[in-house]
Amino acid sequence: MISDDRYEKMIYRRCGNSGLLLPAISLGLLKNFGKTNSYDNSKEVIISAFNHGINHFDLANNYGNPPGSAECTLGRILREELIGYRDELLISTKAGYTMWKGPYGDWGSRKHLLSSLNQSLKRLGLDYVDIFYSHRRDPNTPLEETMGALATAVHQGKALYVGISNYNALDTKKAVTILKNMGVPCLIHQPSYSLLNRRVEDGLIDLFKKEGMGAIAFGSLEQGLLTSKGLDEETLKGARALDSEVLKGEETLDEVLHKIQQLNEVAEHRGQTLAQMSIAWTLREGGVTSTLIGASSKEQIEENVKALDNLEFTEEELTIIERILNKLI
Repeated sequence: MISDDRYEKMIYRRCGNSGLLLPAISLGLLKNFGKTNSYDNSKEVIISAFNHGINHFDLANNYGNPPGSAECTLGRILREELIGYRDELLISTKAGYTMWKGPYGDWGSRKHLLSSLNQSLKRLGLDYVDIFYSHRRDPNTPLEETMGALATAVHQGKALYVGISNYNALDTKKAVTILKNMGVPCLIHQPSYSLLNRRVEDGLIDLFKKEGMGAIAFGSLEQGLLTSKGLDEETLKGARALDSEVLKGEETLDEVLHKIQQLNEVAEHRGQTLAQMSIAWTLREGGVTSTLIGASSKEQIEENVKALDNLEFTEEELTIIERILNKLI
């Protein structure tokens, strides 16, 4: 059942200089929504998210197991449960990672991007998506071709807006300029960003502000590192969090664990869980429009949305967090 007061529970933020408002928390369907997952549970999570004001569902052509099945799952839910709510929903998808064999199954050619978008629309059962992304920069295809394909998607009415993901600052600047010259703004960038991964602060966030772009962060919980899982070394060793790039760097597991435990103490003083504080931190006054979360249950939706109850950080809290992250305490 759809709640009548769903929008009262969410904060909405303007996406760059556009007229589009994004929920501060969006739901990513990378995991838990494929063919191998329980459909009933996927439906329950998505309905719960919508009832909490999360009206933005983020996908890519390769999400789900097998690839593409997350779009199929959402498409079924849209038909069976949310058929009357399309105009309230933001549906985004991406193309760029491998989807089929042969020379046109991935990367950033016009052939791949537009073919993939057509396939995504069929799986979703939609005439258009709200946002279509180039999922990664193709080093072997001219950026003009990739951006031209995004512009074509808008001109054909198959996407209302376009964006890019995983692009560095230099290529982002070029992409914005190319699209602008084609009369299509680059609405949004989707970078990885968390307390433990702050590469986006190296020029990208300033660029977002300068160019009037929105930003939606993924990976805010670092594969579970920045949740209760990350507080226990034994649990952590068996978790998928070990796949996090944070643990592939120079820091040892013990060093990361120490940081997480100290960050948890700050969260407790704020009256939040570590996960809630980690989400709130990405949403502080730092240039991020919305943060993506993943969820395997409606309880996780309910817990993560509570991050919005306290988005303000004192100068003292920010200073302590900086000292923890820089291993000064």
